[in-house]
Amino acid sequence: MNKHLEISPEVSKALQEGKPVVALESTIISHGMPYPQNVQTALSVEQTIRDNGAVPATIAIIGGKLKAGCTPEEIEYLGKKGQAVTKASRRDLPVIVARGEDGATTVATTMIIAAMAGIRVFATGGIGGVHRGAETTMDISADLEELAQTPVMVICAGAKSILDLGLTLEYLETKGVPVIGYGTEELPAFYTRKSGFKVDYRLDTPEELAAAFQAKVEMGLQGGMLVTNPIPEQYSMDADYINAAIDRAIAKSRELGIKGKETTPFLLAEIKDITDGHSLEANIELVLNNARLAAHTAACLAKCSGK
Repeated sequence: MNKHLEISPEVSKALQEGKPVVALESTIISHGMPYPQNVQTALSVEQTIRDNGAVPATIAIIGGKLKAGCTPEEIEYLGKKGQAVTKASRRDLPVIVARGEDGATTVATTMIIAAMAGIRVFATGGIGGVHRGAETTMDISADLEELAQTPVMVICAGAKSILDLGLTLEYLETKGVPVIGYGTEELPAFYTRKSGFKVDYRLDTPEELAAAFQAKVEMGLQGGMLVTNPIPEQYSMDADYINAAIDRAIAKSRELGIKGKETTPFLLAEIKDITDGHSLEANIELVLNNARLAAHTAACLAKCSGK
């Protein structure tokens, strides 16, 4: 056991018994939404996973400990502290742990800690990727590198539509990461179901997703798998409308000189204001949708692994 890792009793028991477990990130709590919606959403996502037959494991760093499974009190703590919590990617882990500090885990660090704990399925909102203008800024999310090396299935609503989706797909292809469309051949774009870009493969059931990931593991292939699950139709935003809002937000971020890991939280907050809160509602619904699929897939994967 890694001395820096703490697995909650509920998650530990589920893993020992071969029951399905789904990892959840904590950046969405501290940096993705305002309080109290962030805490309400996090608890709702956990309950959704339980309602669909799996055990939730919210991942975070608290007091320098890597937590695989947070209590409601710890989730409340992260939600209230908000952006005062360090947004922690792979590079931040050694210093945060050594100092005994708190950290909200990105997709990358959630994957790392989930893999340490033995959790193989992770539900999130959207992954990071290649930012617009990255050909000059080199702003590329560490999420993509983690997908290339860490054996966790990530279920999301596509890459965030604030990114350059075409370059993000090219990067993932170069790194050998399978990009799966759940029930779709088109890459979903977070707030909307449409992007104009194709995924590598379409799979239509949790059983197919689990079988593909299990085959990857059995072959000893490095890295994870990205499953893109479109936002439910009734919550999908008009592509032209949301893209115009994104363009406005990006223009403002450039005017203000927002860069690096501050970019995504700024853009999400700005888009929420531009859309009068509709983007936040869409964000919540797509996360819940991903949690349901992740729970069903984790259950199928537990059956595959138990054969």
